[in-house]
Amino acid sequence: MAGALDGKSVLVTGGAKRLGAAICRRLHAAGASVLVHYRASALEANSLQTELNTRRAGSVSLAQADLLKLPAVNKLVEVALEQFGRLDAVINNASSFFATPVGEISERAWDDLVGTNLKAPLFLAQAAASELRKARGCIVNIIDIHAELPLTQHAVYTAAKGGLLALTRALARDLGPEVRVNGIAPGTILWPEDDRWGDELARQRIINRTALKRIGEPDDVAKAVEFLVANAPYVTGQILAVDGGRSVSI
Repeated sequence: MAGALDGKSVLVTGGAKRLGAAICRRLHAAGASVLVHYRASALEANSLQTELNTRRAGSVSLAQADLLKLPAVNKLVEVALEQFGRLDAVINNASSFFATPVGEISERAWDDLVGTNLKAPLFLAQAAASELRKARGCIVNIIDIHAELPLTQHAVYTAAKGGLLALTRALARDLGPEVRVNGIAPGTILWPEDDRWGDELARQRIINRTALKRIGEPDDVAKAVEFLVANAPYVTGQILAVDGGRSVSI
């Protein structure tokens, strides 16, 4: 509902493109001021900022940070306060995703996947906790249905997202009653940017294992985020699958 987040401030990690950009657009349309975090997507981030500030001047700011570096994670909260004076919601969307076949797993791959998908959300939640308590705000973690349905040759990614699922529930207990913490587990929304599923037959097999027999749209996830942020005051510790029925299909 337009205006549901008027006067609120939201931080979205990995918000410059793809799913993150859809989340930023949806929350901004609901009235929120948005701090868009990005790591390397400066061009996309600036374009999104221009687009949204044209609609409502001064409502979107940018923050570049490598989430593998904890001082940079903590700084994001400071930037949100400097820009908007408050912080009402954190959307942990930034994610690394690549294969780690057993026998070829490196410590560097572990540090990247676990650092981005689990460590950064934990420490960002910790850094933001006091401000979120003041605002009686919330955290939404973008997880993955593959946290519970492991992808072949993605053991580290699966473990990291499984940890994020458990962290979501733990934080809901630890940060309540002032702060709500929920997660969204997308299914097939966007194909990876590389061509690992570029073969049309492989993609069709995945679609056929989905109850709705189609992939979703980024805005499907963005709408779910908006619901959890703006319209779910008695929902916490929950994981909402936005997957077209993939998680209940054989």
